[in-house]
This record gives sequence, C-alpha cells and structure tokens, in this order.
Amino acid sequence: MEGTCLLCLLSLTSLLCCTSDSAGLTVSPSSSQLFEGDSVSLSCEEDDSSAGWRLRRNTTRETRTQCGADWGRSAGSSCNISYIDPLDSGVYWCESREGATSNSISITVTGGAVILQSPVLPVMEGHDVTLHCKTKTPPSNLPAAFYKDGSLITETTGHMTIHHVDKSDEGLYSCDIRGHGESPRSWITVTGQEVKGQELHFDFTTY
Repeated sequence: MEGTCLLCLLSLTSLLCCTSDSAGLTVSPSSSQLFEGDSVSLSCEEDDSSAGWRLRRNTTRETRTQCGADWGRSAGSSCNISYIDPLDSGVYWCESREGATSNSISITVTGGAVILQSPVLPVMEGHDVTLHCKTKTPPSNLPAAFYKDGSLITETTGHMTIHHVDKSDEGLYSCDIRGHGESPRSWITVTGQEVKGQELHFDFTTY
C-alpha cells in the first residue's frame, strides 16, 4: 500500500514539473489499474514526429528505462506490453531525444482478483467520472463497496458515478467485492485545465 502511495506521489510530481505541450501520453485500456496478464498499449500523441518521442518508466526495480530495452515492444512512438506483471507497476511518460517530457500516468498491476477502473489522468472540474469495480473472472457486475481515503462512500452494483467533480473529490479510491477481495488504491486528481491526450469522461462498460 505504501508503494502505491509512493507511485501516486511520483506521478503527481511528474505532472506538475518539467512537462511539454508537444506530446501527450494515452493508454489503452484507459484504466489506472490492471490485472496481471492483461495487455496494454501506450502511445505518445505527438505534435512533432521528428522529436523522436519514446516511452519511459520508473518502477520499484528500474529508473528511466525505455520501452523495447528490457520491457515492452516498441513500435515508433508507441509501446505494447502483451502480458503485464505486478513488477510493471510504476510511472510511465513520453520523452523526446532532447529530454522534453509529456504528462505521466501511474499504472498499478495486481495479481489479486479485484481492480478499480479509474481515470489515468487528472479529471476536469465539472465533469462526471464513473468508477468500476471489476473481478478478474465473470460476473463482473457484482455488488461492491467504494472507498475514498479509507472511508466508505457507497455500496452499489459494480460501479459508481461522481457527478460534477471538484477539488474535494481528489483522493485515494479503492473498492471491495465481498468474497473476492479489495482492489489496490489509486489517486484521482481533479484539475481546472484539460490535460492533453486524453478524454476526460470515462465509461468502462464495454471493457
């Protein structure tokens, strides 16, 4: 749990410092938490293709490593991970040859049975955000309890929606499905400015 909080802080630091408007990082599926064994694709949406944008990451075992070296399969300014592992949990970003960086995202990979699907990037004030509590195996729309900063928010079936988010909605979110377990915790950031490279309304009903 402490490791998850550290990754959240690293991600927030990267978002606030040393970023460039020349590229935006997107991830598919668009969720900050993934199950072990899932596949994921990360892409640098670039304004300047000549800048040579590449994916890098920080994890608990490595710092600033580039996609295609020891992890992932590089395809130009994109990176594909066909089988993601808990050791792949960390902070990901795009970096140009000149050292400019994009926004960053924090990904948590769990070997457990439950994840909370939540935004990978800051959410704009006034927008609605839907969080889904998912199990690794069907059925996926089971009754779930949702928590913010360790306190129960609501108990509902599978998902909850936060309407017209504001700064007070920032915090660490998790969920629990009785008989299956609890998800890791993920930080949700609320901003007054749109973050390049990502839709700010999230709907995971088809995932």
